[in-house]
Order: sequence, then C-alpha cells, then structure tokens
Amino acid sequence: MEAKIAVLAGDGVGREIVPEAVKILKAIGHQYHHSFEFVAADIGGHAIDKVGVPLPSETLSLAKQSDAVLLGAVGGPRWEGLDYSMRPERALLGIREALGLYANLRPAKVYSNLVDASTLKREVIEGIDILVIRELTGGIYFGKPKGIEQLPGGGERGVNTEVYTTEEVRRIAKVAFEAARKRRKKVTSVDKANVLESSELWRKVVIDVHKGYPDVELGHIYVDNAAMQLVRNPRQFDVLLCNNMFGDILSDEAAMLTGSIGMLPSASVGAKIGLFEPIHGSAPDIAGKNIANPIATIASAAMMLAYAFQLDKEAEAIEQAIIKTLDMGYRTKDIQSPGARIVGTVEMGDAILRNLS
Repeated sequence: MEAKIAVLAGDGVGREIVPEAVKILKAIGHQYHHSFEFVAADIGGHAIDKVGVPLPSETLSLAKQSDAVLLGAVGGPRWEGLDYSMRPERALLGIREALGLYANLRPAKVYSNLVDASTLKREVIEGIDILVIRELTGGIYFGKPKGIEQLPGGGERGVNTEVYTTEEVRRIAKVAFEAARKRRKKVTSVDKANVLESSELWRKVVIDVHKGYPDVELGHIYVDNAAMQLVRNPRQFDVLLCNNMFGDILSDEAAMLTGSIGMLPSASVGAKIGLFEPIHGSAPDIAGKNIANPIATIASAAMMLAYAFQLDKEAEAIEQAIIKTLDMGYRTKDIQSPGARIVGTVEMGDAILRNLS
C-alpha cells in the first residue's frame, strides 16, 4: 500500500522521539513492501517562533492532505506568557477540531516485565488492560462563552462553559461500545450526573445508545469515584468512556498505573484522517538530552498502522518488538529497574528496530 504521513514533531522531546517512530515505520514499509511518504511540518512553539501562530495554515493543509498524522508534543515554559489563544496547546485543539477527530483512544496496559516500575503494588496493577475513550472536540475546552472579564467593582471573572449535544455524546458512545465488542465487552461511562446538567444529558444519551449493544455491559460511575477506583482496583475496568475534561485527567492517571507516562500511545479518530501521538507532553526539562522514552511514540505508530491503514500484522510486529526489547532488559531512565540496561532515546529506538525482524 501507499500512504502519505504528516510528521509533526512539535516541541521539546517531540523532536527526539518522533524520528525514532519514523525509522520504525520506514523499516515496516521495507519489510512488508509498503510505500510510506513522510512530510514534516511545524506545530506548536516552533511554529510560533517561525511564523507567529501555533498551527500554520500550511501545517493544517498538509494534515488534511495526508492519510495519517504522527505528532510528537507541543509546549514549553518559553511560550507560557502568551495569550491563551496563541499558546502552543491551541494547535492541538485546532487540529483535532479541523480534522473532526472527536474520539481519543488511550490504552493503559501493563507490560509484564514492567510491573515493578509502577508506584503501586504488584497485586493491584498486574494484568490491567484499560482503554480510555475520551471525547475530543466538545465539552469545556470548546464551549462558549469563555474568557476572562473585568468586574465593575474590581477584580476579574474567568468563564469556561461545559457544553454537549445529543449527537456529540451519541457518536463517542458508539466508539466505546464498538471498541468494547473487540475486548471484554464492558463499558463504564464516567460523568458527574448528580450535579452537572451536561452530565445528566451525557448519561441519558449513553443509556439510549447502549440499547443497540445488548451484548455489552454498561455501568456508570461519578468521576471522583472513578479516580479513586483506578488506584484502588483498576482491573475492574475495561473501556472507560469519558467527556473531554474527565478523559484528559483520568487517562493520565491510568497511564501512571503502568509505571511511566512515557509508555503509552494514543489514537485520535473519527474522520477520514487519524492523528497518532504519545500521551505525554513535551518534557522541556529533559529535552535535548537523549533520555526521553520513545516507546509511547513508537507504539503510537503501531496504532496508526492498525487504525488508519488496517495493517494489523504490521502493528503487532511493532508491539512484539517492543516486548522483546523490554524482555532483553533495555530501559530508559523513566522505567529503569535493578539490573536493567539503561539506554537513551536513540539507543532504545535502535534496539526495537533490531527486534523487528
């Protein structure tokens, strides 16, 4: 097959980890006789420095004309003083909205040889396999009115609005139920329906969509309890269905169950073009030091093969190469363990590359 992939490394460690994923994809293309074209563009802080905006029109055009997008990370302290509308993170919201990427899939799975890397007890996290499905283009990050306004008597008032429509909830619920059918057939919908009207609608629509999936079990949980249960007994969950803000928070918590946020990939889908990225940030404190963990980005490339191109065999080859590399004792600093072979970003990528064959 032939495919055009937009490569948006972004900022910080994104510029180190994305090349590692690209070299793995190039190897897959060579081994399985696929033709992948990689076209790079700027996004986030680097784009601001070059052209003054976080999401240049050229970058967005490239994304729309590609078959998939591989993204690193954006942001850093040097851009934090900018207006919210101009910060690097606005590029993520903008590209998701422009590409219609309304569903974010974030797996949280513990590799058996990394159980001891978690800060939680082995008996709590061993064997967890959770898929957090986060709604991406609605909710409080996009709702209006929003902003900071001056009060007549002095001081200011900050406003953000949580908004969801029936159709927005319906389509993300369908993604969750379809995913559950391929897994353990259990969806737990996260809301705050006891105090939020938007969550009341969320629960109502999810229950209605569930009628079309009688083979899937549906449960509901308040977001505060979900946060607690993820630490107390994470194995009870299969698919967690979340709105934008709840999914943003809970997916990071689920990530840390596995020992490192540097291990977990994500896929943003819903339109013709999918966007694939690690769930961690730009980590400016370790950028440029060749110590960032590239596994989440490489695993994101595997998700690209599976979800964007339906190349399940190739995706599994990458997954098995990651497992073999970890079994051989290779570790980056964030997942180091006694007796492990500590390597840098490039060295970890090279080791996974060797284990592809």
